[in-house]
Amino acid sequence: MKTTFRLLIFLLLALPYQSFAQNDYIEVTAPGNRQLKLAVEAPRNLDTTTGNTVATEMADVITFDMNMSGIAQAETRPQSALSGGRLAETAFLPWTAAGFELLVRGEYSVKGDNLTVEYRLFDVVNQKMMTARRYLGRTKDLRYFAHAFADEIMLALTGEKGCFTTHIAYVSSQTGNKEIVIMNWDGHNLLQLTRNGSINLNPDFSPDGREILFTSYKRRNPDLYKRALSNTVEVPVSSRKGLNITGTWSPDGSRIALALSKDGNAEIYTLARDGSHPIRLTHSEAIEVSPVWSPDGTRIAFVSDRLGKPQIFVMNSDGKNVRRLTTAGAYNVNPRWSPKGDKIAYARMQSGGFQIYTINADGTGDTQLTSSGSNENPAWSPDGRFIAFSSKRGGEAIYVMRGDGSGQTRVSRGKGSATQPAWSTR
Repeated sequence: MKTTFRLLIFLLLALPYQSFAQNDYIEVTAPGNRQLKLAVEAPRNLDTTTGNTVATEMADVITFDMNMSGIAQAETRPQSALSGGRLAETAFLPWTAAGFELLVRGEYSVKGDNLTVEYRLFDVVNQKMMTARRYLGRTKDLRYFAHAFADEIMLALTGEKGCFTTHIAYVSSQTGNKEIVIMNWDGHNLLQLTRNGSINLNPDFSPDGREILFTSYKRRNPDLYKRALSNTVEVPVSSRKGLNITGTWSPDGSRIALALSKDGNAEIYTLARDGSHPIRLTHSEAIEVSPVWSPDGTRIAFVSDRLGKPQIFVMNSDGKNVRRLTTAGAYNVNPRWSPKGDKIAYARMQSGGFQIYTINADGTGDTQLTSSGSNENPAWSPDGRFIAFSSKRGGEAIYVMRGDGSGQTRVSRGKGSATQPAWSTR
């Protein structure tokens, strides 16, 4: 399998654009911000070989992304003569009269299997273009193009590019086995990665987004493997006696943290990326699993039941200076460090199941984010705006929510359970 997520995308034209001044950027995570009203007009077809469904789908992708962002109330609108003709002839007054502050317009053409799309974002209040991009690829890339421009909208409005072209890997039971699959962040373009007919667990993306780690029972022992997204070869990383589980990459990709039970109970180790040079970090009679690196690589959070019940602990990446992070709740698991390093998301057992919480890296600000169903395995988006998680709400599926817990939306599709999401880095 060749990686087609970006290789077919060529940025032909980066048009000059104006943006808000730095002090006009919107703080996405700040509570109480007024949402901007955004119209997403279905792009104009420059030929007659395709129908309106293509245009509507592209507009709907941008609308979904921007509504999920929390900074805009987006609405798909059909292409209208009121907007003017070509993009350079955009009329602003009809959109201002309709109460919109921002407008996305586009044009596209299809020649055989080739698709060209141009998008522009307008500030209709000040009657100016804010950003524009033109993309060339295949017709199958139309959703990617729309996600890519939604990323550019986020950059223009907030100063930080969006995460809408990223992917989520997770464990699916759709085939009857537990296999690793990958999808766009919004649940489209599902692709099965493993096909070994066994139990495969805990995927984790490498920092460059080109490889995943996972544990597989395909040789009857829970062994750690890695594989590139560009091929199907599953390379053994650690097949030591006992558990080789919950592997995660270091931020620079040079080492892997995981839990091994080769010496008895499960302890936290690090390995070189090829599985060599194991270094034991914890020394306890307790069970210790689920290590996850801080973004700067200096600390590792993990789960230990050394106090009788599972809790989240933090230590230096060399195993020194161990301290307990969570003090509330009797059963806390699944830590995941936010990309900015300020928070750790985790799951806490309560009556009726698990709920997702976040806590500041210093142990303050413990905050519950979910309350419906049983929810586990939080995973941050690479920009820190969203958290993916698995939820048992009428079936076990992958959901995405904003970092403050709002906007909880199911994104996984298909039959079977969907669990243990991991968000790609790019």
